[in-house]
Amino acid sequence: MEETKDQALEQELVHEEHEASKKERKNKHKEQVDALEKEINDLKDKLLRNAAELENFKKRMHQERIQDRKYASKNLILDLLNPIDQLDRIVNMKTDNDLLKNFLIGFKMINDQIMNIMQQDGVKEIEALNMKFDPKYHHAIETISNLDKENGIVIEVVQKGYTYKEQLLRPAMVKVNEWSEENGKDK
Repeated sequence: MEETKDQALEQELVHEEHEASKKERKNKHKEQVDALEKEINDLKDKLLRNAAELENFKKRMHQERIQDRKYASKNLILDLLNPIDQLDRIVNMKTDNDLLKNFLIGFKMINDQIMNIMQQDGVKEIEALNMKFDPKYHHAIETISNLDKENGIVIEVVQKGYTYKEQLLRPAMVKVNEWSEENGKDK
């Protein structure tokens, strides 16, 4: 009988060791599963972040392509402004020579055609003469004191300024009226 008790006790110990070993393996597997689930969640998060980053990059590239197409002519137009200004000065030159006047009329027509094409592409001349000085669009190269005119008004345009599709190509070079009540008085 004692043997059976010992055997039963031994079997119970073996059974308990087996159960403890099972629990330990179960806990180890649960830890591994938890670690793998955490890794999966981290990878999902990284994937979502990368997908969002890629989408933002695509949008940014699309916007840049639109801007590049929209302003593709900008550098060419900027390079043409000085020759166009020279042509404009020539066609508006005063002369008494009838032959030269006829040539100037032809050149004026060509100049007007060029300006119309540029306006159709989005080039606009900056209005400056007799306008309030605006440092965003005007570059003051000289101040003049004329008490007959309002203070801060553009008196003369030395060089025309232009915008191209809402962007400043070149500011207008202007002379600005600036005076004060103290001008010309000795103190």
